[in-house]
Amino acid sequence: MPDNPAAEDRRPACALPKRAGESLVLGIETSCDETAAAVLAGQASDRNAAPTTRLLSNVVLSQIEEHAAFGGVVPEIAARTHVAALDGIIEAALSDAGTALYDIDAIAVTAGPGLIGGLMAGFTTAKALAFGADKPLLPINHLEGHALTARMTHGLAFPYLLLLVSGGHTQIVLVRGVGDYERLGTTIDDALGEAFDKTAKLIGLPYPGGPNVEEAALAGDSTRFALPRPLKGTARPDFSFSGLKTAVRQAAESAAPLGEKDVADLCASFQAAVRDTLADRVGRALDRFAADHPSVTTPTLVVAGGVAANAYLRDGLETLCREKEWRFIAPPLSLCTDNGAMIAHAGLERLLAGLIPDVRAVFAMAPRSRWPLDESATPLVGSGKRGAKA
Repeated sequence: MPDNPAAEDRRPACALPKRAGESLVLGIETSCDETAAAVLAGQASDRNAAPTTRLLSNVVLSQIEEHAAFGGVVPEIAARTHVAALDGIIEAALSDAGTALYDIDAIAVTAGPGLIGGLMAGFTTAKALAFGADKPLLPINHLEGHALTARMTHGLAFPYLLLLVSGGHTQIVLVRGVGDYERLGTTIDDALGEAFDKTAKLIGLPYPGGPNVEEAALAGDSTRFALPRPLKGTARPDFSFSGLKTAVRQAAESAAPLGEKDVADLCASFQAAVRDTLADRVGRALDRFAADHPSVTTPTLVVAGGVAANAYLRDGLETLCREKEWRFIAPPLSLCTDNGAMIAHAGLERLLAGLIPDVRAVFAMAPRSRWPLDESATPLVGSGKRGAKA
């Protein structure tokens, strides 16, 4: 852990006092390999409008260095790092916000989905803080944090369409309101972020795969390797990336030994296939939304999750939205990857909506490694004691 964890990707300190009518929410996020905490001030706006918010602090400690040698996230290392760093990260978030724990109105914490060790570290800490300070505890679905971020950054009203693309999830979700979601499409195998990481590993690029594939592709020829566009043309807007990953492996084997130009061309060809696939799959979801919601005069697509930081894919989605006369929104890059601000915002939305769970129930609750945003959706790739996979 660094000597000053608050120096890791944080906003400048803000000592403005809480304004009349505002609520302060502390958000804690430990679902994977970022240890994060944030303080958000906000108050309700008009009926369907997003809350008016001020992000007072946002502290994120990345664990990339801890996991790089292993080519991916090691759950045990992630959990131990969360335990060691979390108290300091929370203290830094409160200090940056110019506030103290007892000034906070509620504590929001990621309760799933994610790596169970990390979730336990964050949830247990949040329970202790809530109990000691006598504050409401709001367990937050990590995916809901991503789903509602655009309301914090752009004041977006409901309903809208969400494309969630991360290391663990690739979904198209209709966002009707806080806690009201309908999954329109999902991956039937690999998540897109996972496909980026596995592709990088196949061709010898370091972890994390996504940024390194994107960088290498800048010098590549996207037409050199003929890669598939999985599920393109099918009616339901689901995704599949396992076959694309296999095609990359076969192309790499055919071109071995790989030189720098081969790697660049593979990355560019892979990204082009992904971009085309996203345009086809998302395009079908946009058409469905427009047919089902003709009264929405400015339909909006929100893209969120770590893969949303990929500029090439963002450009493809923006182009699609222009062609279909949709509004396109992507949160700032710092809010695409996992962070405490999105958890604090989801908590604020639930607090303002009166969605505060019973104290006994929430303290008896255990974190969930699987937690679909739309729990009524039929699982496409199986289920089990821990819940639906996707």
